[in-house]
Amino acid sequence: MGTRAKKEKYSFNSDGTIDSLNNSGSVKVTLSAKTKYTDYKIFSFKKDTTYIDTTLTIQKEYRFNFLRKDNFELLGFHNQGQTFNNLGYSFDAISNLPDIGFRGKQFNYLNVEDVKYYEVPTPTSEIMYRTGLQQGQVLESLFSLNFSKRFNISFTYEGIRSLGAYRQALASNGNFRTSFHYITKNNRYALRGHIASQDILNQESGGLTDTALNSFIENDINFSDRGRLDVRLNNSESLLEGTRFYLEHDFKLFSKKDSTSSKDFSNLKIGHILNSETKTYDFIQGDRTTAVFGEINATDANDEGVESNLANNQFFLEFNSKYVLGKFKIKTDITSFYYKYDTILNTNSNISNTELSGSAVSFGADWKAKIKNFQLNADASLTPGSSLLSGSYLKGEAIYKKDSVFSVRANLLLSSKLPNFNYLLHQSVYDAYNWERNFSNVKTRDLGFELESKWVNGSLHVTHIDNYTYFDENNAPQQFEENVTYLKAKVSKEFTYRKFALNNTLMYQKVSAGSSVFRVPEFVTRNTLYYSDYWFKKKAMQVQIGATFKYFTTYNANAYNPLLGEFTLQNDTKIGFPTVDFFFNAQVRRTRLFFKIDNVLSSLGDRNYFSAPNYPYRDFTIRFGLVWNWFI
Repeated sequence: MGTRAKKEKYSFNSDGTIDSLNNSGSVKVTLSAKTKYTDYKIFSFKKDTTYIDTTLTIQKEYRFNFLRKDNFELLGFHNQGQTFNNLGYSFDAISNLPDIGFRGKQFNYLNVEDVKYYEVPTPTSEIMYRTGLQQGQVLESLFSLNFSKRFNISFTYEGIRSLGAYRQALASNGNFRTSFHYITKNNRYALRGHIASQDILNQESGGLTDTALNSFIENDINFSDRGRLDVRLNNSESLLEGTRFYLEHDFKLFSKKDSTSSKDFSNLKIGHILNSETKTYDFIQGDRTTAVFGEINATDANDEGVESNLANNQFFLEFNSKYVLGKFKIKTDITSFYYKYDTILNTNSNISNTELSGSAVSFGADWKAKIKNFQLNADASLTPGSSLLSGSYLKGEAIYKKDSVFSVRANLLLSSKLPNFNYLLHQSVYDAYNWERNFSNVKTRDLGFELESKWVNGSLHVTHIDNYTYFDENNAPQQFEENVTYLKAKVSKEFTYRKFALNNTLMYQKVSAGSSVFRVPEFVTRNTLYYSDYWFKKKAMQVQIGATFKYFTTYNANAYNPLLGEFTLQNDTKIGFPTVDFFFNAQVRRTRLFFKIDNVLSSLGDRNYFSAPNYPYRDFTIRFGLVWNWFI
């Protein structure tokens, strides 16, 4: 980035993004005389702007995993690249359309909202590397380039291959995406989009056999090598694949100088958004067995997988006006979809249709307004008719921000849509896994409040769900006839003393109605005590040394069914346990190094740590990795 350098102070938010208005703390970053950190921009799907952040914070420690997210509300399986059990649920950002389903396979699947766009003054790269379990690694590489200030293109690839400590635990995932955005010199035409190709392959073990489970719990020294423990499935794997093309462009009908009524209306735009996505899911077995999934009456079908496609075209008109206090958008969506199997897979099933398909037209509006320190946002759509896509969606939020001192957010979501397609139609060579259902729309109402301040951060959500849909103890889809009422409260606070800090997050949950089908632990806590300082001359290296304690109270956690790629109810096993992880992290220039010891307590006490029934959580494990940025 140049030979001459200067030092510039900035501060960062609790999530690790840089914010020059936040005075909660400051760090020093060396930059060239020609560029600033604010020149290296990241744009979210909602067009919010953050900056490429090369600092080392405790949030970076929490996000150093293959999801690149803080997984406080998730309970991972022992190998990275596998699925997660839920310790908590969020409903404030659910989709307004049903999906293919198989949700246990989609934690690492990137949706439209997850893809980022960039603007960089010089070619920019980032490498994230992390060791795998037994064999393998996680590698994510980003390269972003601006051909001009108005045109950027970026390429990102994430690959995971990790063998795992137990049999049939291999995870092999690939995720490629390229994003681009362009705006003309007169700012009248803007274009952005991305292409994504993703595949998530997992060997499926079905969990430990009963004999192996007893050997694990009793800490039989003959099975300290976890690869010697027998599993229920020996030649099975699941594969989720997805490809997506997303394109968004708009055109201002009048340039600024042509707008004669700019005081009343301005920035009048017409636009179009195309989103076409295809997903496939397949459960593949070399040797089928009736011991796990029941009786088989298979046809001679070669392809047992299911495919879905959803193509959406949105046309919109957008403008700014003092009459609406900000920006207003009117939109119409034309959507078509299919979800299909090639043929009937089971001769003993009552399946009459191999496909769900149709189309729908929806109408809606977006509104963004600002009144002094208040920001108001609303998004609404209605899909009338009898299509499988029929439903409604309304999300509104109000944000009050007092400089950098605190901000308060209140949001309301009202959603009505059908359950995911695999609840409605599913086929298998196994008799018990074939069904057609005519379910009602799931109606979700979520009211939430969030507080961010220099003193404490907190959130409160109250969610009501009618026609909650789930898989029961027999792995069959069901709709709950009563209401589910779910409360989630979370608070986080960091205490600092000189070079030491204690970062705390506590979550309380209560299911006051529907607890027989909707299950979460009552308390989840995470507490990290760490030391942070600069070492060597001229503060050449920043270090971060500490330990993280995490615990959740016992509850009937859902069981994982690999054939469905879903979690199901069970009433036989309760799980809940503490873990302690040690870490040593360091930053040298623009490189962050991470060294971690997982689950130190696994060698002490009872072997009662499970991610789901029959699936042990990871043992004592040593991991290391790095994140490295280049600015050419």
